[in-house]
Amino acid sequence: MITQTRNVATYEHYRFSVAEYHAMIEAGVLHEDARVELMHGEVVSMSPINYRHSGVVKRLNRSFMQTLSDRVIVSVQDPIELEDSEPQPDIALLRPRADTYATSNPRPADVLLVVEVADTSLDYDRGDKALLYARAGIPELWIANLSANRLEVYREPGPDGYRVCSLVLPGERIASLAFPQVSFSVGELLE
Repeated sequence: MITQTRNVATYEHYRFSVAEYHAMIEAGVLHEDARVELMHGEVVSMSPINYRHSGVVKRLNRSFMQTLSDRVIVSVQDPIELEDSEPQPDIALLRPRADTYATSNPRPADVLLVVEVADTSLDYDRGDKALLYARAGIPELWIANLSANRLEVYREPGPDGYRVCSLVLPGERIASLAFPQVSFSVGELLE
């Protein structure tokens, strides 16, 4: 009996540094408006944004601006620079800085809260992105789970992810760790 084996090629992925990623944008290889982000050194496509997703992002932005604008910078779908990644959360609450981050992207120490709005991207946001944020030490992640109409709150970051996850439903209120005295109606945020 003759057994035939098949040679299987293995491929290594080239991992880009954040500096190389920026160089590709500056050179026009990646258009600055392209719906991509750098994740673990790889350039990945982001999910398209539908009407509900866009509306919830706008509602979150308005709510944060109305209540916290004198204490934070509200960043909307802008990059956060991590070790080998540059995710673009839907919303990030940043520590105030005189240059409003015009000279560099925020780093983990600048980030108080990230919010991801998830419909088709729920598994990605709960998995890869949540782990990335936790390993970077970002203290809090909210995922607006549009399909289940609830807010998932992740806290206590560590190398294996966030240690605490709680669910907040419409009709309940939520406050961030950074501003415990300011609460938001989950129902109003997710309408």
